[in-house]
Amino acid sequence: MKRNQIAIIVAGLIISALLAVISIYLTGIAVILVITLAMSFQIFQDSERLTDLAVVLSESAKVITVVNRGNTLIQNIEVSLVPLDIEFLVPELAVDGKFTYELPQMVNEVRAIVEFEDRNGRKYNKSFHLSALYSDDDLLKPMFPTFDWKEKK
Repeated sequence: MKRNQIAIIVAGLIISALLAVISIYLTGIAVILVITLAMSFQIFQDSERLTDLAVVLSESAKVITVVNRGNTLIQNIEVSLVPLDIEFLVPELAVDGKFTYELPQMVNEVRAIVEFEDRNGRKYNKSFHLSALYSDDDLLKPMFPTFDWKEKK
């Protein structure tokens, strides 16, 4: 945790100890609030380094767009389009950055296999089924991934 977060937790524990003079119930309530605050800081810290990459096929079925939907820089992005036998590299993609790759012809269906790294060098793999005929969006996918749910290599 960061220094200021630790200072807030320590101050909360000191206040909890001072409340022990007044009432044991107030001390219990204060300790529960400090523990809740510490857990919240831990969850926020997990969401600071979110890596979320998406590959989208355009409506015209001729352009592949790679989008960084996370909140950290993504590097060394390798995209392979199967069965088209096309590969391309994106050196890095900033937060909310987009990279477009124009295909030589329209595609009906293709699978995009993506390998990428975050700023710390951790490697990730993702696979996307891209189709011009239907959308592969997951309606139950959360707005922002919590508790480190994504697959890692």
